[in-house]
Amino acid sequence: MQIEIGTAARVVRLLLEGGPATAASVARSLELTPAAVRRHLDGLVLKGFATSSERAPFGPTFRSGRGRPARFYALTASGRDAFAQSYDDLAVGALRYLAEVQGEGAVLEFARRRIHGNEARYDSIMTQDGPAARALQLVGALSDDGFAASMLPGGPSGAVQVCQHHCPVAHVAEEFPQFCEAERESFERLLGSHVTRLATIANGDGVCTTLVTVPQPATNWSSS
Repeated sequence: MQIEIGTAARVVRLLLEGGPATAASVARSLELTPAAVRRHLDGLVLKGFATSSERAPFGPTFRSGRGRPARFYALTASGRDAFAQSYDDLAVGALRYLAEVQGEGAVLEFARRRIHGNEARYDSIMTQDGPAARALQLVGALSDDGFAASMLPGGPSGAVQVCQHHCPVAHVAEEFPQFCEAERESFERLLGSHVTRLATIANGDGVCTTLVTVPQPATNWSSS
């Protein structure tokens, strides 16, 4: 089922590119009234294209004045599928042919070459040292490119999680996980630390989550 062209499609595109948002923030971005936007958002929820919650998928609960907390709207997998671009079918067909003629390894090499340009650009703006500091800069770069990224604590060891709430190649990666692997390899090089993929949108998860290991300082056990 496709989402109709018009205001609803504009609302969906904003959620797709910017991640979870409130009706008020969507209205400001689209220069519409909050009431009009809320009708479209509630319609998307009824169709199963979006979810509504008083807590954002990441970050603190936002309250406006003394009223109830603002509701955050986020696309579901069905919502993303309904807004899929037709070129996904062409891309999948081309990759199937590449895999048939050249083998699965050729698909991975193609994915690596595709991500090379972004990796070089990200590396040029990531000036901090240490995996955690560089991960924070990576999150900013990913968000600028429409991945709606965030960073969360990853556990008591000091690890962090890089979360991507949107994946522009999710439909392709569903059949060809080599694209997820190429991105994981890129993150590992950019951050200078071991990273582990915990979840991916392509695998049916709501968010792509990458655990970044942060090495701990060596303990000096020498005695005086």
